[in-house]
Amino acid sequence: MFMRSYTSPRPLADEWDWQLSGTCRDTDPALFYDDTNERGSRRAKRESSAKLVCARCPVVQRCLVHAIQTGEPHGIWGGMTATERESLRKSRTEPLISAAASSPE
Repeated sequence: MFMRSYTSPRPLADEWDWQLSGTCRDTDPALFYDDTNERGSRRAKRESSAKLVCARCPVVQRCLVHAIQTGEPHGIWGGMTATERESLRKSRTEPLISAAASSPE
């Protein structure tokens, strides 16, 4: 009789628990996502405010890594806009991303 060896899948919660520590959890999500018609100084002010929340977040690096690895196309994640994350991703900074992913928070 052939015995298969199974590796139990990791619970999904293990991959998302870091979000429970996010400073953004107590903030209106609208701060992190733009309105379709939002432009110019109004948008810049909202993004700056969102980034201030991220700046004091204990899981900001993990958040950024998640957004880059998943290709998150919307919102402020890890203190960066979608455009900033795309630029970072294109710059091929895998060592930076890997270091951030492995750093304890």
